[in-house]
Amino acid sequence: MSIQPFMSTVMGTLDSKGRVCIPAPYRQILATQNTNGVYICPSFFEGALEGFGQSVLDALHARLSSLDPFLSVAHDDTAYAIISRSQLLPMDEPGRVRLPDAMIEHAGLKEKIVFVGMSQKFQIWDSERFAPIDAERIARMKAAREREIARLAGGGA
Repeated sequence: MSIQPFMSTVMGTLDSKGRVCIPAPYRQILATQNTNGVYICPSFFEGALEGFGQSVLDALHARLSSLDPFLSVAHDDTAYAIISRSQLLPMDEPGRVRLPDAMIEHAGLKEKIVFVGMSQKFQIWDSERFAPIDAERIARMKAAREREIARLAGGGA
């Protein structure tokens, strides 16, 4: 069975209690993965939060299980960066989760937020902070396309 990807960019809000409503399509994906809520961790690359379901956690656990838990630096770095910083947040009936204050601070979330579907995971951004990131990511893809067109025009296959 293939896992349905987290798709689309969805606007949302952070309320005064630190709650966000996970978009309905994302909740459906989480439910099909038997995720009792949603896993959230701060991104260690960007000022955003990473959201994911049980399938990502299971794959990560399988990768970590192949490494020595006491002697492998790769095990410890990965476990620390993701496992130790992730939390399983329960969802209420309307699909809201309470984000921990430290995560809200990490991502600089204010009232207007953006959920960004990224296949196996999604990100939660402050909408103002995301605007230049969006432009940068699109510019990188355009540049990559231009390089590919130039490569093909130059006879490289």
